[in-house]
Amino acid sequence: MITNSPTAAINDIRDIKPPLEISDGLAWLWWSLGALVVFTVLLLLWRHFLNRVTQGSGPPPIPAHIRARQKLAEALALIAQPKPFCILVSDTVRFYLEERFRFHAPERTTEEFLRELNNTSLLAGDQKESLGRFLESCDLVKFAKYEPGEKELHELHDSAMKLVEETEPKIAGTEAGVNPPVSK
Repeated sequence: MITNSPTAAINDIRDIKPPLEISDGLAWLWWSLGALVVFTVLLLLWRHFLNRVTQGSGPPPIPAHIRARQKLAEALALIAQPKPFCILVSDTVRFYLEERFRFHAPERTTEEFLRELNNTSLLAGDQKESLGRFLESCDLVKFAKYEPGEKELHELHDSAMKLVEETEPKIAGTEAGVNPPVSK
């Protein structure tokens, strides 16, 4: 039955449906990337925690001056071979200075290194001069094919050892032969 009455038409009108939300298709990608970032951060934090735990339980690191002395002692086995000897001795001194004073020595040329060293107060003036002569002598052997005698090589070794001895850290109270006080 069809009625043309106005009240029937009013009751038959329904409200407009709200718009449908259309997903952009990449939402899963953004959720996946977010989850990956969170997982990566958690993994890095876990590894950092494990590294700190394992490092604390190991033996204490060998001080720079002791390691340098050991390397210089090893270098004496190469004294019959000037070039390898000079390479080992000069590298030992450079690495020692880097580790002891946080001074970047191994990557620089001798001239760059000495120029920068002169602008610091890491070493005394006579130590800087001695180190400069030492490095220049080593460079002659390493790059200019100079063949020094065994006496000269021993002098280079003694110069390197003297630098290590003069710059090694001193424990308060032990310099004058006095034992440090024992706390109870």
